[in-house]
Amino acid sequence: MTAYIIVDVNVTKPAQYEAYKRLSSLAMTAHDAKVLVRGGESRRLEGRDPGRTVLLQFPTMAKAQAFYDSWQYRRARNAREGAADMNMIIVQGV
Repeated sequence: MTAYIIVDVNVTKPAQYEAYKRLSSLAMTAHDAKVLVRGGESRRLEGRDPGRTVLLQFPTMAKAQAFYDSWQYRRARNAREGAADMNMIIVQGV
């Protein structure tokens, strides 16, 4: 069943975050992530203001988890350290 990684990120150091974007893009390509949303305009309807939003699609929960656990994405996470506050979840589709 399809799974999605949903990310809400507040970038605190944009220059450093650029390295994360480059490395995370390589990881997405290596794990066949389908990018549905990556940044772009957003508008709060309720609750707190959103940060930068990313939505990735994977064929299964296992594939989404494998992306997150991969050495490629670990390298991206290390580059992002201290440059952003991030909330990331995997959710199963219907």
